[in-house]
Amino acid sequence: MKKYKVGIVGAGGVTELHFVGYKEHPERIEITALCDPNPEALHAKADKYGVPQRFTDLQDFIQNSGIDVAVVCTPTSIRKQIVFPLLEAGLPVFVEKPFSDTLAEATEITEKAQQLGVPISINQNFRRHFPFELIKNKIAEGIIGKVTSILFTNLFFRQDVGWRLECERNALSVMGIHWFDGFRQILGSEAVSVVCQNRSSSAIHCVGETDATVQVVFENNAVATYVQSFSSTINRTEMIVIGETGTIVTLYNKVDLYRKGEKAPSETWDNQVSREVATYEGLNHLLTSLETGVEAPNSSRDNLNTISILDAAYVSANEQRIVQLKHGVVV
Repeated sequence: MKKYKVGIVGAGGVTELHFVGYKEHPERIEITALCDPNPEALHAKADKYGVPQRFTDLQDFIQNSGIDVAVVCTPTSIRKQIVFPLLEAGLPVFVEKPFSDTLAEATEITEKAQQLGVPISINQNFRRHFPFELIKNKIAEGIIGKVTSILFTNLFFRQDVGWRLECERNALSVMGIHWFDGFRQILGSEAVSVVCQNRSSSAIHCVGETDATVQVVFENNAVATYVQSFSSTINRTEMIVIGETGTIVTLYNKVDLYRKGEKAPSETWDNQVSREVATYEGLNHLLTSLETGVEAPNSSRDNLNTISILDAAYVSANEQRIVQLKHGVVV
C-alpha cells in the first residue's frame, strides 16, 4: 500500500475532521504541510497536530511543500481561486463540501480538472456517517420493494459565526448538500425536477436562508420531501423511506424496518460511522483512483449531480417556479 504526503489548505474548524480521521492511518497518509494566510490559526493548528511545514502563501505551499495530494478546507467563496492553482500544478485535490456554491463554478472546476487530467474528489462524508450507504444496500436487496417516497426532517438551532454569516446561500448549502447527495445514493437515480421555498428567521443572525422546504422528483418516479431548519428550538433528524412492501425509519445511528400491520420494527441495524472515519474513507477513494485509474465514487463529476439539486433549489426559491433537470443536471 502506497503512502501519500498530504498538505491541507485552510486551518479552520473543519480541518479537525481530517486531522483526526487521518491519524489512524499512518501507513497510508502523512500530513506534512499546512497552509493558511492567518499565521495565528496556522501555527495553532500545526502545533496541535505536529505539522512540520507551514505556509501562509498558496504558491509557496505548492512549490515547496513536496506533497502528493492537497486537501482544501477553505470557504466556498474562494474555492476556485484555491483549487485552480493546485490543479494546474498537477496536484490531485480532495475538497470539503459543498464542492462549490453554484453549479456554474462546480462545472468550471470539473472541466478544468478533466482538461488537465488531474482528479478531484469531494468529502461527502455523510454517505457513511448518516446511514445512506447502509440503506442503499438494504434497498438493493429488495427488502422494501420499489421506493415511492422519502420524507426527511432536519431541525436544530444553529447560529454560525465568521464567514458563513455573509453567505447568501446558507442552510441548504451547509446541510442540504448532504441530504440531496444521500437521496441520490439511496435511490440510485437522478433528479428530474426541484421545487423549493426558503425563509430567513430573525432568530438567527445571517444573510442567507435559515429554513427551507424542498421537494425533489427523481427519474425512477420517487419523490423526496425535505424540511430544513436552523431556527428550531427542538432537535430532530429523521428520514422515512417508504417502499411498496415496507418502510424504513432512520436516525443517525439506527435504522428500523417496519412491515405492514407491525407496531414494532421487524429488523434493526446500527450505524456507528463517525464523520472523521468517513472523511478518511473519502480521501482514500481518491488515493485508490490514483492507483487504479478508475474514477472515484465521490469524484467532482459525480458531485455535479448533487450540486445541480442544490442549485436548482435556490433557483426555484428565488424565481418561484419548478426547475427541471435532465440526466441530473439543470436545463
